[in-house]
Amino acid sequence: MFALVDCNSFYASCERVFRPDLRDRPVVVLSNNDGCVVAGSAEAKALGIRTGVPLFQVRDLIRKHDVAVFSSNYTLYGDLSRRVMTTLATLAPKVEVYSIDEAFLDLSMVPEAQLQVLGEQLRERVARWVGVPVCVGIAPTKTLAKLANHYAKRLGSGVEVWARPEDWQAVLGQTPLGDIWGVGRRLVARLEALGIHNGAALAALEYDWVRRHFSVVQARMVRELNGEPCLTLELQPPPRQQIIHSRSFGQPVVSLPPLRQAVNDYTARAAEKMRMEGQLAGSVSVWLRTAPMGKPQQLWPDSLSRDLPQASADTRELARLAVQLLEQLWKPGLRYGKVGIMLTDLRPAEHAQGGLFEASKTRQGEALMAVMDSINRSGKGRVWLAGRGVKTRQECVWSMRREYLSPAYTTRVSDLPRVS
Repeated sequence: MFALVDCNSFYASCERVFRPDLRDRPVVVLSNNDGCVVAGSAEAKALGIRTGVPLFQVRDLIRKHDVAVFSSNYTLYGDLSRRVMTTLATLAPKVEVYSIDEAFLDLSMVPEAQLQVLGEQLRERVARWVGVPVCVGIAPTKTLAKLANHYAKRLGSGVEVWARPEDWQAVLGQTPLGDIWGVGRRLVARLEALGIHNGAALAALEYDWVRRHFSVVQARMVRELNGEPCLTLELQPPPRQQIIHSRSFGQPVVSLPPLRQAVNDYTARAAEKMRMEGQLAGSVSVWLRTAPMGKPQQLWPDSLSRDLPQASADTRELARLAVQLLEQLWKPGLRYGKVGIMLTDLRPAEHAQGGLFEASKTRQGEALMAVMDSINRSGKGRVWLAGRGVKTRQECVWSMRREYLSPAYTTRVSDLPRVS
């Protein structure tokens, strides 16, 4: 048996954790640069505020119904996500973190009679310890658990347990193909062209026929819909193939120095993440995009890549190469709206082969990076490369526009809520 635990309206719920006055008030969270709505509470969705709608299109609706608006606070959401996953692990020792707001649990050792009770315990503990509401779907396969969670949320039950075939067979007949995990729009079109319009019809297909006409992935999905587990829990995520850090600017940038600062900052943050995973990068890519505003200038992207002489996790080496690529890309007279860096050709640090004459320099770089990471773990962004400039990120012209940003309740002492 598997459980899929999904946080309800996660970003909006995170904003409510430290703001109990927002409990019954509509809440929306915006994308980078406060452009579009990326998440909303149930109350906001009931008003017709859809995910993806530009903010300017719903401003009147927001004012009329006193909707609380927030810029994306990824530091807060990431920290509360880790707390949710840690809490789940107290009741189910095997946890696969599927996304920032979802996790699969292994419940194979739980008796069938205790599944409903455990589901309720999971909801109650996460709500009490973290303050985020969740729904739980429990079934013999991950695909069915995902679907059971969908119905737990849709029906308002909070917990759906499908332990026997009769529990899900009737539901599949009422399930559109698009509601099934792994069935995208293109696959829906192909299946409907063959007269397959719901989950029950998909589950009734023969495994070999699906494998011949589609792929082994879809064939496994059919087996999963029939209660035969084909997907196991991934307790250790596979190593990354690349690490990307990219942001749109809050305002167009026309000169090279601010772009250098942004590239230094983005490279440092990507390198820090790479070191946390114990990897080295063998190649660096940089891309630039002009700001898409007004004619005659149109959207103009460009990129360059270059391999390192020796794979490295030293921020200084990576940033030096990234800035060189940026200077080759930059063209005077253009208004830039976005820059990004990508570290590729990643490999485990313990398998790296050092250069014969570079061993001492490499050890010094590793020691320096370890010190920097240690200091920044005690307080994010305390030390950085001089190439980023002396201003804080929020003061730089290349920073994102975040007019509605909530405090860093969990990571900054000065932002701790005060109770009078």
